[in-house]
Amino acid sequence: MSTPIEVPWRVLPDYRCFGCSPSNEHGLRLEFTHAGEGIECVLRVDRTFESYPGVVHGGIATTVCDEIMGNLLVLKVGNSVFTTTLRTRYLSPLSVGVEYRCVATADAVGPESEPPYRAYAEIVDPDGAVCVTAVGTYQPATAAQVRDRMDLTDHEAELIENALADLRKA
Repeated sequence: MSTPIEVPWRVLPDYRCFGCSPSNEHGLRLEFTHAGEGIECVLRVDRTFESYPGVVHGGIATTVCDEIMGNLLVLKVGNSVFTTTLRTRYLSPLSVGVEYRCVATADAVGPESEPPYRAYAEIVDPDGAVCVTAVGTYQPATAAQVRDRMDLTDHEAELIENALADLRKA
């Protein structure tokens, strides 16, 4: 497996994202790695995230898809993005304790691209069968919108903006 991708939010001293913070003991602690033109993560959850006995709650699958698609776009465009639409299709239930792989890709994004941006995700089982698909659209946010919509101190907002600026330079 390749080296985990450092998302910009990790510069925050109290980074608690439910999806991808390693410090949130109640979260999913997703780690993203490169996968071709996209990114991927492994998903394996215990009964904490169960709906029916032995079945992963569908909202968790949707959360994983939204998390990976949003972070992929942040990494590609170097700006924060907010979800504007999200459509999830469940082809088969996910089972508690099974290791799945979630892969995200996006439409080409560049200086000529008009938002909202579109991204796609699939959760596949150990045999490679697709269990869940998702498509989402995301609107980029300016630094002022980020400060307005997120509960950040001025210092934290500056840390995030510097991390995003580093992405835009890369």
